[in-house]
Amino acid sequence: MAKPQKHTARASAARVIAEVIHKKHSLNGVLTAALASLPDNERSLCQQLCYGVIRWQPQLAAISQSLLTKPLRAKDGDIAALLLCGIYQLRDMRVPSHAAISETVNACKTLGKPWATGLLNASLRNYQRQQEDIEAKIQQQESAKFAHPDWLIERFKQDWPTQWPAILEANNLQPPMMLRVNTQHGSREDYLARLAEADIDASALDDCIDGILLVSSCDVFQLPGFAEGQASVQDGAAQLVAKTLNLKPNLRVLDACAAPGGKTCHILEQFPDNHMVALDIDPRRLLQIKQNTDRLNLNAELIAADAADVENWWDGQLFDRILIDAPCSGTGVIRRHPDIKLLRRPDDIASLAEQQQQLLNKLWPLLKPDGVLVYTTCSALKQENEDQVAAFLKDHPEAQENIISPAPAERRSVGYQRLPGDNILDGFYYASLSHR
Repeated sequence: MAKPQKHTARASAARVIAEVIHKKHSLNGVLTAALASLPDNERSLCQQLCYGVIRWQPQLAAISQSLLTKPLRAKDGDIAALLLCGIYQLRDMRVPSHAAISETVNACKTLGKPWATGLLNASLRNYQRQQEDIEAKIQQQESAKFAHPDWLIERFKQDWPTQWPAILEANNLQPPMMLRVNTQHGSREDYLARLAEADIDASALDDCIDGILLVSSCDVFQLPGFAEGQASVQDGAAQLVAKTLNLKPNLRVLDACAAPGGKTCHILEQFPDNHMVALDIDPRRLLQIKQNTDRLNLNAELIAADAADVENWWDGQLFDRILIDAPCSGTGVIRRHPDIKLLRRPDDIASLAEQQQQLLNKLWPLLKPDGVLVYTTCSALKQENEDQVAAFLKDHPEAQENIISPAPAERRSVGYQRLPGDNILDGFYYASLSHR
């Protein structure tokens, strides 16, 4: 019986990265499957390589191009990705250089391409020798310098003429892990004490009454009472959404684009007796909501449907509160999903804006006369946010914007925009609407 191949963390990372770069698959989806096939002691390295390389891919690719005399063939995308892994280890990880090179070179054999060992060995050693010159040279290319595609840099410049460098910098940082305490089980102070007992360093999260910031990320099942629903993982910017709805008991609430269910659950944690209708267009993602509501012992009516296709799911009863956490570019959460840089295309923004407009127009008539509709995105682009809501208000003179107090983010011409990294939170947009 053949011995199992070694160095699988690097080879697996190369396969995952190649899938994202060349086949445009989502990092999370491909990586989850890859990690399941790795032994426990190799998963952390594989995950670090995948997220690190994808986060810095525009920069690492420029370095790689300077090291190769000619591009690798399309069918050798895994070797190209392995070279990026090697560069990333030498530059950004605490891996001894000799191990970074030898283990990465050996991974060529695991990938079934021993012919590439000499190429990678020479390229990585060449990078070691010329690192300073190469790094200086790529700084002249804006996409490499900021590790973002040119089109996205231009969009941020257009929307945020003074803030765009800080946005790009925030997008490239590793995100902190934040928790939302389920106050049905106890207070935030109680849970902080439980974390301290478990030797998990944490502090209260500013601006979020139920939020906690961990000093270091950890596996969720290391968290005290996680399986019993005492806490959930959620960025503080997303935690602020429930507060914008001005909730109270005995309301009929619609979460129109609900998966994976973090906001649905937060709403129910505050008022468990509210009638919550949670929709998502993807039945598989609806299962994520079910898993979360089950863990937290909450009840929601789950419907797999396109929220904009109202006649196919609506029972005719109006809602007191409607949350449209709209499909968007995700440009406010790039630090958590760095593959957005590679998967998004310039024409996606107009297409998404059209979907958002349709959701607003279709769901607005489902709101009670004294109800509140909250529109949110995790985008940092004005076309999806303040421009979108301003256009809706222009087309619907019977609608008005509500002032949210306390403000969840910086006030804009319409709504509130939190840019990536503001108070260490994700980028997010919030707008509250009601009938005049």
